Amino acid sequence: MNHKRFFAGIAVAVILAGFSYSPASAQMEFHFQYGSLKNPFSGEFHSTRILTFQHAGAWKLGGSFFFIDFLDDVEVDGFNDKEFYGEWYPTLSLSKLFDTTIKVGPIRDVSVVVGLNFDGDANVLKTLPGLQLSWQIPGFIFVNTDFTAMIDQSNEPLRTSNGFMFDISWLKVMNSGGQSFSFMGHAEYIAAVDQTDLGLVSEAWILAQPQFVWDLGNALGSPNWLHVGVELQYWRNKLGVKDQNEFRPELLVVWRL
Repeated sequence: MNHKRFFAGIAVAVILAGFSYSPASAQMEFHFQYGSLKNPFSGEFHSTRILTFQHAGAWKLGGSFFFIDFLDDVEVDGFNDKEFYGEWYPTLSLSKLFDTTIKVGPIRDVSVVVGLNFDGDANVLKTLPGLQLSWQIPGFIFVNTDFTAMIDQSNEPLRTSNGFMFDISWLKVMNSGGQSFSFMGHAEYIAAVDQTDLGLVSEAWILAQPQFVWDLGNALGSPNWLHVGVELQYWRNKLGVKDQNEFRPELLVVWRL
């Protein structure tokens, strides 16, 4: 199981805000990532390939973000062996719902979010109801913070007690010398939970996945379709395993439709 980035606000926020960076009402992307990632249960690092399909779109009262990862590493050890992991986050904008402007200081909107996290190999299923705050921060296309519960509906023996999540995600676009770059990513805190059936504790973790990409398509004369760059993954107590920490770079290629 691999907990992927939580970008439930990234493309959706850009779409809803009407920025020229992404004028479409829906956006699809394919990602390829490659790096040496840690198996927190063995402590070993293995070369890992990740293929991602993601879709972000707007509807009348909010947005929707979905992604699914397909992961495989070079070691057959029960971890990231032809695995898949996905998340879906529909949001409901309170400003749009009540046809008014909900703005307090730098907060420009409040949305209800109900997330769904699922893992194929480990048979994990969690729902994440909560709130999303959209912030107006100078220099950023968006900054979102999410506060959600994590309600575990997994099968035994991997079922845990319920917990909560805090997440911040952002996007900044920079232009220099005729080239376009993006700095985006997220950082999350997941609270500790009890693995009741196993009599274990899943430790609280911190996961940060900042990305820096260059718009290669723009350099080739057709902007915003092909991006290349790097993702840095910092994970403290990876997947809740105490003292299994990770700080690794990954090659990132993004093909945007």
